[in-house]
Amino acid sequence: MGNEKIFWIFGILQSISLGTIIFLVFRSLNMISEVEVIGLDTQILLSILFPVFLLIVEYLIYSKE
Repeated sequence: MGNEKIFWIFGILQSISLGTIIFLVFRSLNMISEVEVIGLDTQILLSILFPVFLLIVEYLIYSKE
């Protein structure tokens, strides 16, 4: 049970970090570029859904061991 708690702590921290990095990369691309790369709604959607999907996949792999 202890290993599962550690997995969730670090998994959530990883997902938050990844979502922040994705959001900031697209935000800086929009600031640098003359044309908008992607909209704010797509930035938020990508920075939430991709880390959540990755966390689910990691949990499925972790739970099979």
